[in-house]
Amino acid sequence: MRNPDTFHLILEACVETLEQCILAEKNGADRLELCADLSVGGLTPSRELLDSVMAAVKIPVMAMIRPRAGNFVCSEEEIEEMKHSILVCKTAGVAGVVFGCLTPDGRIDVAQTSELVRFALPLSVTFHKAIDETPDPVAATSTLKQIPGIQRILTSGGAATALEGQEVLRKMIEAAGEGLTILAAGKVTSENLADVHHAVGAKEYHGKRIVF
Repeated sequence: MRNPDTFHLILEACVETLEQCILAEKNGADRLELCADLSVGGLTPSRELLDSVMAAVKIPVMAMIRPRAGNFVCSEEEIEEMKHSILVCKTAGVAGVVFGCLTPDGRIDVAQTSELVRFALPLSVTFHKAIDETPDPVAATSTLKQIPGIQRILTSGGAATALEGQEVLRKMIEAAGEGLTILAAGKVTSENLADVHHAVGAKEYHGKRIVF
């Protein structure tokens, strides 16, 4: 259950089954990130799963849009597949979508990201942990801030955990300013949330065990 010291924070539970969604809501999650195949970092959930989750929970659902495992360099065919998935998510009634595109040299693909953001509107958009694969997540934050329609960035500050990435995360929060939210992730759990928040100072946190 929620720690009274963290009631003012937004907690996003990363889930991949209907049962996890229902339990996360019961345990106090504010929002869900729904994925398939979390063993490979999360892929686009099926329409069947989307529909069952939307019928069962009342809190906002963010759907992962990722056609395959591996890197985040997307072909034009994959961009079209992602657009189709976004359209499915719109008809399912989700609150938003989560995606990220990088160039072959590991930087934000501004053109592809902008194209997908425009297609996703008016849904909420999160740029996911692809940012942690960039050479400089702080600079990448400034780049994403220039793309209208992105609400938040899911990141562990380029490190394996939020605690290890705390210095970069604090710099990313500063670079994001008021118009962009840093959704801090990286082994954030219900047990260490207070410590992570003390170190990072974000307003939103994400994790597979954040309310479990």
